[in-house]
Amino acid sequence: MMNKISIPPVLKEMNAFFEEKGFEAYLVGGAVRDFIRGKKPSDFDVATNAKPEDVVRIFRKVIPTGIEHGTVTVLFKGYEIEVTTYRLEKDYTDARHPDSVVYTNDITEDLSRRDFTMNAIAASLKDGTIADPFDGQSDIGKKIIRTVGNPDERFNEDGLRPIRAIRFASQTGFAIEDATLKAIPAAIEKTKTVSIERFRDEFTKIICSQNPSQGLRLLEQAGLLEFFLPELSACRGVEQADARGHHKYDVLDHMFMALEGAAWLENQRDSVPNQEVRLASLFHDVGKPCCKKDSVQNGETIHTFFNHDNAGAKITDSILTRLRYPKATSTYVRHLVKQHMFFYESSWTDAAIRRFLVRITPPGAKDTSPASPEIRKTLEDLFDLRISDVCGMSGIPACLSKGPWAENLCEFKERIEKISAEQTAISLKDLAVSGKDLIANGFESGRELGMILNELLNAVIDEPDLNTKEKLFEIAEKLRQRQTPDF
Repeated sequence: MMNKISIPPVLKEMNAFFEEKGFEAYLVGGAVRDFIRGKKPSDFDVATNAKPEDVVRIFRKVIPTGIEHGTVTVLFKGYEIEVTTYRLEKDYTDARHPDSVVYTNDITEDLSRRDFTMNAIAASLKDGTIADPFDGQSDIGKKIIRTVGNPDERFNEDGLRPIRAIRFASQTGFAIEDATLKAIPAAIEKTKTVSIERFRDEFTKIICSQNPSQGLRLLEQAGLLEFFLPELSACRGVEQADARGHHKYDVLDHMFMALEGAAWLENQRDSVPNQEVRLASLFHDVGKPCCKKDSVQNGETIHTFFNHDNAGAKITDSILTRLRYPKATSTYVRHLVKQHMFFYESSWTDAAIRRFLVRITPPGAKDTSPASPEIRKTLEDLFDLRISDVCGMSGIPACLSKGPWAENLCEFKERIEKISAEQTAISLKDLAVSGKDLIANGFESGRELGMILNELLNAVIDEPDLNTKEKLFEIAEKLRQRQTPDF
């Protein structure tokens, strides 16, 4: 066990201010856990016997982020450091926040109120000496998540703690200790009172972790998936495997494995988690239960899920809206889910590829040219979603360099790159003439004008050389003169 850790210089400088006024301070929480695990912490939390009003006097820039519970944020040397006064907590009527806090001068008492032993470790800012009254280091060494004290009491104090236990398991790969694990479903009624925003934040951390399916399976086992995400639970037991051999998992396990595929792909690239692709990977087939049809072909039962992409897009939007994700996030993820069923064949014409680019242009895109950052990001995300989907079919990571499937994808990418380099028109904005131009040349505004513009776009998608004012005016005039029921 470690007796000391090396305190970062910025925290030593901070401690000098505390000591000058006669106070002590400790590094606490995730940063200490990370140091013990040999990882670099992303932020710092400090506990001190200085009261909030003392901290406000000691430091020049202080934000009262949670001052009613003894917490402020100190802006120090470019860092935002959360500083909390040693405290004890009493009663949790709302299943999340203590009804009252009592300040104490004892770091051990402060650590006793924390959720898990691995988070109940402190290191003195003065010399790095570790205080570990609940054997958190031992549990870290054993890769175990255990509550401080009785798990039933800890979880009934704060309904978010069971979800946090699952999130930590997902992030660290640790196992939840047996008594702690059993207490999670026992506290389900308390956990159900947690705000949807709090659940969303923990859920996002779970799906963006190294082991997302581990966390999701724990949520399912505890009954929390059915409560917070009933649309996902409805996918359990919806079989897909049939004589065609495309799938081996039911819909829910397939989506769990697709999410693992997204994590695997990012790990191959050493890239940060792409939240939107991970959400789309998890929800891409959520529409299958309501679209499932069974038929018998040559004596074999065949499962089909016609239009599940469109149904899934609507369900995904409903879920993300309910979880109160930003509108831009829910709209974009819905778009990815709706477009995830694309399948390229070498027989596609260049016009077919341009139509594909039109179809996958995200809603509200400001720049619709094929080479624009918005279109390129959407393409990259859709290809990653497709790779994740393939991973989810068998659990085997999809190789980008071997096999017919990979060759097909690479060919498609090359052809898209070629089309993008040509900078051809794929939206009304890209046409050489606009609605105003047509009106200025005698066309009337209204439904017919919109139809003419769409016809012009279709013509240019088929033959890019037509995208000149002269040629488009000529086509528009013929369309105006054409006598059809639509006109």
